Amino acid sequence: MPGGRGARCRAGGASKKGFPTPMGMPMLWSTHCPVQHTGASSSSPTQLCCARLGLPQGTSDAHIFPTVPAAAFTSPEPNRGSSSTWCQQGDPCAAPAAAHGKVTCIEVVEAYVERIKEVNPLINAVVKDRFEEALQEARQVDKLLLEGPGDDCLEEKFPLLGVPFTVKEAFSLYGMPNTSGLVNRRNVIATSDATVVSRLKQAGAIPLGVTNCSELCMWYESSNRVYGRTNNPYDLQRIVGGSSGGEGSVLAAACSVVGVGSDIGGSIRMPAFFNGVFGHKPTTGVVPNDGQFPNAHGVRTSYLCTGPMCRYAEDLEPVLRVMAGPGVSKLKLNEKVSLEKIKFHCMDHDGGSIFVSPVDKEILQAQKKVVEHLESDLGVRVQRVAIHKMKYSFQIWSAMMLSEDSEGQEAQRFIDLLGDHGKPVWPLWELMKWLVGMSSHTLPAIALGLTEKLVNLNLSGKAKLVSMGKSLQEEMEALLGPDGVLLYPSHPTIAPKHHSPICMPFNFAYTAIFNVLGLPVTQCPLGLGSEGLPLGIQLVAAAYNDHLTLAVAQYLEKAFGGWVLPGKV
Repeated sequence: MPGGRGARCRAGGASKKGFPTPMGMPMLWSTHCPVQHTGASSSSPTQLCCARLGLPQGTSDAHIFPTVPAAAFTSPEPNRGSSSTWCQQGDPCAAPAAAHGKVTCIEVVEAYVERIKEVNPLINAVVKDRFEEALQEARQVDKLLLEGPGDDCLEEKFPLLGVPFTVKEAFSLYGMPNTSGLVNRRNVIATSDATVVSRLKQAGAIPLGVTNCSELCMWYESSNRVYGRTNNPYDLQRIVGGSSGGEGSVLAAACSVVGVGSDIGGSIRMPAFFNGVFGHKPTTGVVPNDGQFPNAHGVRTSYLCTGPMCRYAEDLEPVLRVMAGPGVSKLKLNEKVSLEKIKFHCMDHDGGSIFVSPVDKEILQAQKKVVEHLESDLGVRVQRVAIHKMKYSFQIWSAMMLSEDSEGQEAQRFIDLLGDHGKPVWPLWELMKWLVGMSSHTLPAIALGLTEKLVNLNLSGKAKLVSMGKSLQEEMEALLGPDGVLLYPSHPTIAPKHHSPICMPFNFAYTAIFNVLGLPVTQCPLGLGSEGLPLGIQLVAAAYNDHLTLAVAQYLEKAFGGWVLPGKV
């Protein structure tokens, strides 16, 4: 929400019999609370809002996941009455939620806990919970609301007070496992919090648990030998993306409000796309990456980004502010954005790379509708562009990921990470073991180890690609300038079926190229396609112009509906 310090945080989930049960929690203080999300808001930073998932009466959980037999969702009637919405109203400093007899933080967290217990056996997104601790922290929030200082003090100190969130397992969350899907690390328990996790907790948010990722966060299907495979809530036979796939799935299934993700090749944006939610890869260097495994070293520190994932676009900015901390001063989030003055550019595909699948017709059609809406509603002209170097996105990303930094330090080898300071891993040997079911690694991880060796064999070719990448960065910055936004597909296909990414392993190039270019990107959902699977688009701006993509995401959410309840086609 450009120009403000906060936004209303939406939270929602279905009750066990499908009755509309609110899942909202006070994020910022308010005297007004709409019962349904309405897109971008001009409400003041001191507004408090809780919201609901908004299921129609009579909807059963079997409709939420249509591929699952109805018998899998038998459960008792809800125990909190049949009210369609719980919203906090009135002056919280005089009479907080509990005093009004409205929704309390403990009720909200209990509802999310129940939702996760209900749905997680199907999607396998939350791999370790901390429900007891979360409930205790919720009680402390309620006590603070009853006994605490005025709303201005609370808002300033705890801008995310009581907001439930989940964390990608690759990040350290005290007391939770931190394996990144690597069997060698299955006994590793975090003894501290990652920087962004600590900042969210200090802002008053309540972590519910950690979510699944791909092995060592370097593949776009979230499956590993430690926790197994995570499923897409729109179709359990489809992938959730990676490596922040658990976050994408848990958000889409209405089991969390905010997700913590990381992105070095699209690991926030692909899961957000496949699961129909919002994900933001900030400008490089704004949000700290400390406290995750594996962390970036050498040149990769310029490519790895930590960022927020949410169901609602307006929640991205307040969460980004907290995550960035002092780094938020590098951005322009307080600048008011005039959408009519943005110079929009559109590129339908990468130019026809032989390594990447053609873009699905439905994705192209969705992007076309965005262009038509921008031109008709805002009166702007969307300029179509063809950037030739984008055709080599995968090759450029691969070369730059393996290049040396300015001090001559080589990038850390993936095979060294697989060994995690133990015995060296030999990809060919691991492949032979995998063929007979004896490897502790996934096939994509083994294949990446093999690919890494091949790229390093052609040093002269790698140098040319690195040079091409730097040239592309200059070209992109010149195109976008201070007021430009590029529309670009989030992925060439809708969410594929499980295991199929191994047959199209380089499709992640559509997101990965922007990591090595250092540009901010917001993935924005655009409703569902003919198969009931999410569609979406990437919004790209020049470095430090995150406010532009966030503003356009809010606008498109209002125009195209944003997140859609799984099964509600």
